[in-house]
Amino acid sequence: MIRSSRTFQLLIVDCSLDPASDRPELSHLAQWSVSSHKYGFGVDNLRDSNDSTFWQSEGPQPHIIDLSFPKRVHVSAIALHMSHPRDDSYTPSKVSIRAGTGVHDLQEVRFMEFTKPDGWIPIVLRPMELSDDGNEVEGPPIPCHHLRIIILANHLNGKDTHVRGLRIFGAPGQSQQNQNPIPLSPALSEGSSQAEGKGSGSGKRLLELGHDGLSGFTSQSFRMHEWIR
Repeated sequence: MIRSSRTFQLLIVDCSLDPASDRPELSHLAQWSVSSHKYGFGVDNLRDSNDSTFWQSEGPQPHIIDLSFPKRVHVSAIALHMSHPRDDSYTPSKVSIRAGTGVHDLQEVRFMEFTKPDGWIPIVLRPMELSDDGNEVEGPPIPCHHLRIIILANHLNGKDTHVRGLRIFGAPGQSQQNQNPIPLSPALSEGSSQAEGKGSGSGKRLLELGHDGLSGFTSQSFRMHEWIR
């Protein structure tokens, strides 16, 4: 798999991302599971909206968060809550996000590297790069039944990991998701390196290969049956 890297800074924003974008929150629709957890620091701490609690893994790397949806959903972005000042070497530094119809056909759609993140970090799953001025815009949402977030490494090569929150977002303006792409606003944050990192993924490449962003099939005959799982 070919990865292209791009260095940028993300403004630490509220976990709702952009309230004006009218993004539905999809976390409650999924069945959650994790690869391991320490007693008292389980998957529920990812969903309690309390940044004082956290999920702590207790097993070999990589550490995995799985979300399985009963029906196909269109995911445009996720938000991770991490805190390097409080968690130090437990803080994720490399994260892979994968999507598919199940655990057996997952494809990586985004790969991120973080440097001392602190707060809610919004991650758009399919950023598109404009050729004219080089700015990124948000591409079509990614349809999936299963979403997997993989913690590949921690700061200072830490073993276990802490994640204080995770939210999954649908497309902004669901009824208008097939219209023009929605511009991103990374908005550089002066004097803050807590969310700077490298982001790359194959979301754009999937479109180049013929995917329309709304189905997993490229031929008309298969699109006729895309709702059959």
